[in-house]
Amino acid sequence: MRGTLRAESAVSGTLGATAMRRETSGNHTRELIGLGQALWLDNISRTILDDGTLARYVHDFHISGLTSNPSIFEKAIGQGTRYDEAIRHSTAKSIEAIYLELALDDLRQAARLFGPVQRSSHHAEGWVSLEVSPLLADDSSKTIAAVADLHCRAVCKNFFIKIPGTPAGMRAIEESLFAGIPINVTLLFSREQYRAAAEAWMRAIERRIQAGLDPHVESVASLFVSRWDLAVNDRVSASLRNYLGIAVARHTYRAYRDLLESPRTQALIKHGARPQRLLWASTGTKDPGASDTLYVEALAAPDTINTLPDKTLQAFADHGTIVAPLARDGGDADRVLAEFAYAHIDLDALAQKLQRDGVAAFVKSWHALLNEIENKRVQRRRAIAS
Repeated sequence: MRGTLRAESAVSGTLGATAMRRETSGNHTRELIGLGQALWLDNISRTILDDGTLARYVHDFHISGLTSNPSIFEKAIGQGTRYDEAIRHSTAKSIEAIYLELALDDLRQAARLFGPVQRSSHHAEGWVSLEVSPLLADDSSKTIAAVADLHCRAVCKNFFIKIPGTPAGMRAIEESLFAGIPINVTLLFSREQYRAAAEAWMRAIERRIQAGLDPHVESVASLFVSRWDLAVNDRVSASLRNYLGIAVARHTYRAYRDLLESPRTQALIKHGARPQRLLWASTGTKDPGASDTLYVEALAAPDTINTLPDKTLQAFADHGTIVAPLARDGGDADRVLAEFAYAHIDLDALAQKLQRDGVAAFVKSWHALLNEIENKRVQRRRAIAS
């Protein structure tokens, strides 16, 4: 069974193994683009904007969007001095306001870089994403207000606001989409959490149609993959290591395909809506003993997005291999999930825990990020005074 999961129904799909393994001038990202998967970068910093790294990723690796979060900006701002002058000259009244100035400046620059990608694409690529404050994850009303404010301040069309897919977040997701704001639903960990996000999208678009509003409001639903394996690898046998995240993702992919083909979604498409797309997040390999392209290869799926850390992107471009696209029915996902259940892994409880832990991790990064900005501002003031 384990071998069949890894091989993934090699005879299924429209692309055979021979075609999928063809050489593409040393850059295997083309294979993913060819089967209908978009590639986004899971990173943003002033460094990769200024030194041409992001532009090179767009040109060489076909990157057509990017995502950010508090942890990414904590690392970007905390390392080096690229942001010091902007912090010094900022007239914002609060540390959070300074952060938003910095983040919005970076993301607007990236959005301009992706402008040609968006205009030339039939799949509405070219998007950047900014996370709403994770401190609001359990407060729907404050999240709705914060999302509206960020949307107004972004001042560019290809800009997603990220809302955690928590129970409280679902109302904020629906209301924000109904208001016409593009939303990236983040921190989803299971098929059930994905379905809740998809339901929020459908309700919002149905309401817009009933109100005579344009139903074309972009949205993606981000399913986090590798954190499943990080949570269970030390609790299961060696034969099950690094298989849970892939199985959950494939299980969710089947639900996604069912939803795309459902009469409800097809009715929305006929009215001019563009379906919410499934996005694979957290696809960098955490286990040093596993392949550095493990999750990218296993989740090569049409009509999806994979957002990759720099290291994973470079690794796949160099030596990634796709045997076959992900099977529409999720392949052996059901059997693999049953094996984890037999190993006493409570999948529903773990999905909820992973989501709570994800919010907590972003809250921790949020506080560290704001502290870093405050420290830099204090250092600058001291330097000027001396």
